[in-house]
Order: sequence, then C-alpha cells, then structure tokens
Amino acid sequence: MESTWSKELDIAMIAAKKAAELALSYQSAIVAEVKPDKSPVTRADRDCERLIADILTKAFPGDGVLGEEGSSLQSGNGRKWIIDPIDGTRDYVRGNPLWSHLIALEAGGEVVAGVVHLPVLGNLYTATRGGGAHRNWSPIHASSKTSIGESVLCFNAFGKLARTPFKNGFLDWMAQFWAVRGLGGAPDAMMVASGQAEIWIEPGAAAWDFAPLKIILEEAGASFLNFDGGSSIYAGNCFACAPGLEAEARRFLLAS
Repeated sequence: MESTWSKELDIAMIAAKKAAELALSYQSAIVAEVKPDKSPVTRADRDCERLIADILTKAFPGDGVLGEEGSSLQSGNGRKWIIDPIDGTRDYVRGNPLWSHLIALEAGGEVVAGVVHLPVLGNLYTATRGGGAHRNWSPIHASSKTSIGESVLCFNAFGKLARTPFKNGFLDWMAQFWAVRGLGGAPDAMMVASGQAEIWIEPGAAAWDFAPLKIILEEAGASFLNFDGGSSIYAGNCFACAPGLEAEARRFLLAS
C-alpha cells in the first residue's frame, strides 16, 4: 500500500542512488579541502548536492532546498528538501564504508520522508510519515530491550562532550552498557532504528545531519529527542533511543 509520500520517496531514492554512482566515480582520486568549521569538503560533496537538488526540484517545482554545501532555494509551497550530499566525508576521503547520502522532505514544519543511503555497505534506509521504516525494502523496528546492561550505546563525539548537560558522570554511565559503538551519526542512528543498538547520542550537528534520521528512527518506533526535551532537527543536538530505554535516557541525558 502506497503512503501519502510515496512519489517523493521514490524520487529521493533515485537521487541518492545517482549520487552514489557519482561519488564512487570520484573516490579514487579525491582531494579534500578544509571548510571554516575545520570539516573536510570535496568536489564530490558539491557535485552530489547539485545533482540531488536538480533531480528533486525538477520533479517537484516549487519545493525549497536546504543543503549542507550551500544549496538554498526558497519554498513556494511549505515544502523543503534537506540534503547532506555526503555525510561522513572523513570516511569517504579515507576509503571507509561508513559515509552516506542523506535526503529528507520537510512539509509544514515536519519531516515527512527520509532516505539514508550507505552505498558501500549496500544499505538503503527509508521512511515516510505513517508508512513505517525500511532497510532495503524490509521493515525495521527498534529494539525491545529494557536494561542498559543488555544494551548497546552509540557515541563517537568525545570532542563535543564538554558542551553537553551530562558530561559529569558520562564515562561511568557508559561503562554500564553491554557494549559501546561509534561508527558515525547515520550508521549509529540506523543501528538504533534497526534494533541493533538502543541509544545513539549526537552532541553537535545540523539539520541536514538529523532530518532523515529522525523520521526513520520514529517510524521504527524509537524516540528522537534534544537535550532540552524537545524534538527538533534544528536544535543542534539529539539522542535517540529504543522505547524500553527512554526513561533511563531521559533521566541521565536531559538538561536539568
């Protein structure tokens, strides 16, 4: 059964797959530049963003665009595509398989469709509002675990720990988990959405890093929250958790 946003999701998947072909064709001879925020950027980031934005705006005239590498188009209809052309550029440059293409549609201030494509790993995660979450077209669901002693925590941003409300005692709390993993924002979030991990924490990132992750997590049954208790892709931080770990995550991670 098609969801309300099936056409949009189909076009976003096409855009993500074409971006993967382009990015992979560049990877063997890629050179990274350094942006003002000290993060790397490559020709592939810019060209993939241009490609994705072009596909989306031709298919849906009037939609706005917000892209990490500068793509910006005012919306004429309350809809906006949010694009991270290569999430994990450091992995892309080093030849690691953890980079991804992130595409989401925001309508009426709510993310309604999202795509996370990890082409080297062969994983395509998708969701539409009310349509469930999928990996390679198979449904995915958050974990049913309820104890941190049986759970996996995903965290890889120790350089940002000082800016969090939970910095004191974090290592002791982390040590209680069954395992700790840190593969990067999108892979970690998708582990939570797929029931392979229970909590993911990101202390500092932008809307294009969060938008498709949020809807996939929520449609899989996980929660997406900011450190102040909100649930916005524009807050600059988030944590996601399986339902059985939400009370524990709120207790420790939320600002008092």
